[in-house]
Amino acid sequence: MNGADSLIVKFVVGLGNIGPAYEQTRHNVGFWFADELAWKYKGQFSASRKFMGDVALIRVDDREIYLLKPSTLMNLSGLAVAAMANFYKIEPSEILVVHDDLDLPAGAVKYKYGGGSAGHNGLKSITNQLGTPNYQRIRFGIDHPRNKNIQMDVVNYVLGRPSEEDLKKIVSAMTKVLEVFNEICNGEGEQAIKSVLNAKA
Repeated sequence: MNGADSLIVKFVVGLGNIGPAYEQTRHNVGFWFADELAWKYKGQFSASRKFMGDVALIRVDDREIYLLKPSTLMNLSGLAVAAMANFYKIEPSEILVVHDDLDLPAGAVKYKYGGGSAGHNGLKSITNQLGTPNYQRIRFGIDHPRNKNIQMDVVNYVLGRPSEEDLKKIVSAMTKVLEVFNEICNGEGEQAIKSVLNAKA
């Protein structure tokens, strides 16, 4: 598990695209989760030019945790993440990036530490700017168009809205992850998500 057992979280990044046209799209799953975290822990997002995104501060188990929704384009997300991590002296291993994943069915969720980007432009940018892939991720499945027999390219698919059924599955998965967020922040990400969703590593 690459030492993931002992990883704590100081900084949560939700990936997405800004603007009303993108709010309800599959690619904005990270933004949805960040919004839910802010609501649960009574954080308030405010725009930050310095950090190129919307920033909030929450307290979980007496630990302060920063939230960020980059306002850059998705493929430039790393600029915002690195700016904030460098300013607050947060190590890459203490960063949790929440994003959509084409390779998981809608409603599935997995924890991952390190590894590749699987073609996700937001992750590519973050890895490039941090100089390492060794940060934490939570992957929310949005399914792949080929699995649904949808004749649509991947870009248009991820920038489209999920069906009502898939949306319910994704929201349900988020609710379950929120229930164990304290454990995730305390370095038990993989075990916590497995326990609540019976997910396989």
